[in-house]
Amino acid sequence: MSEPLTKVDSAVQGMEEIPPPKEAKHRRASSSANGVMNIKDLEEQGIELQIAKETQATGWKINTSPSTVEEKDILKKLLTTPPVKKIDLHFPLGLEVTARNLKGVTIKDALDAIHKQFKKKADDELELQYLKGFEWDKEESWTRLIVHLRKDAGQPVTGKKKKNKE
Repeated sequence: MSEPLTKVDSAVQGMEEIPPPKEAKHRRASSSANGVMNIKDLEEQGIELQIAKETQATGWKINTSPSTVEEKDILKKLLTTPPVKKIDLHFPLGLEVTARNLKGVTIKDALDAIHKQFKKKADDELELQYLKGFEWDKEESWTRLIVHLRKDAGQPVTGKKKKNKE
């Protein structure tokens, strides 16, 4: 049995040596936009949040799509200043949802997160159906906004003034 093999074993002989796979390249740190902060970093640095005033007058029903908001322009605006990557939205009864966007959480992102929780609820299941606005209470929690709801849509704020006819 010390004779050399005459047949070529295709699994071993005649193949080129394959180099081991290269290690994965370093992944990009983030695809977030410049100036967009992490909410925890803001807390460490003591930078306070400002909430967009446009959220107070949406008249939006939480179990309908955010696209039903009358003024579509406000959906594109950033929810907070400075912009953050994600923020928790806390409801008074204990429910909490998270709005995320690596380029800065917009009002639409917040409404989408809320809508996802309530889209399957019927109107009669919801006591408070309309978004009143958001509140940031740094004493309670730096990293979340409190969501306020109301029973009716309220008067949407418009730029038009009524004329006196006298």
